[in-house]
Amino acid sequence: MRQNSNHITRHRDCADCDHQSSSFFCNMAREDLKALSINKSASIYKKGQVIFNEGNRPHGLYCIYEGKVKLSKLGDFGKEQILRMAKNGDILGYRAAVCNEKYYSTATALEDSEICHISLENFNKVLCNSTDLNFKLMKLLTTDVKESEKKILNISQKNVEERVAEALMVLYEVFGMEEDGQTINVTITRKEIGDMAGVTTESTIRKLSDFSRKGLIKIDGRKLLIPDVKKLSLVAKL
Repeated sequence: MRQNSNHITRHRDCADCDHQSSSFFCNMAREDLKALSINKSASIYKKGQVIFNEGNRPHGLYCIYEGKVKLSKLGDFGKEQILRMAKNGDILGYRAAVCNEKYYSTATALEDSEICHISLENFNKVLCNSTDLNFKLMKLLTTDVKESEKKILNISQKNVEERVAEALMVLYEVFGMEEDGQTINVTITRKEIGDMAGVTTESTIRKLSDFSRKGLIKIDGRKLLIPDVKKLSLVAKL
């Protein structure tokens, strides 16, 4: 992962965001969105570039204007565990910002992405006065707890095949399909799929080949196609 200097593009106003309908901040009062936009910056992060590092102190939180991001944590022996995938409109680093603690994970761009940064000062001001924002954050943090519990249960109860299938389903649910209706709309490595599922790269490669032989997926370089989502969902036991 590299931390090249990123290019500041321009100020983006949350109230006039092109992705507001799918954003975490959708349906918030316009005056709150205007307040969040004070001193906000938008930056380009190249593929593989780190947005923030696990263990660092937050200076604000981030919102994906356009792009794809993975959030990961280093485990024993330096093995990466991907905790979450994020897309347009998703916010990053909110738990550290709300709890005034260090970042729990590292955020890395999966492709060239434009990321907005909202200062901690402005975020806290709006948080103190906005019922909407408090309610949205409460729901988001509750969902985080639910997903963490689900991940622990999966690791203890699901086998490798089920976990790899579920990782593919997560990619489909987060990023959707390309225009052909079958190709998952993200380019991702076999290692990253394994890091999502909590299995080795070698096991992931074997299982993807097995899925391909069974017609559950098609492989086109780093692109993966799912001809029948329901069949793969059954394998994942979702």
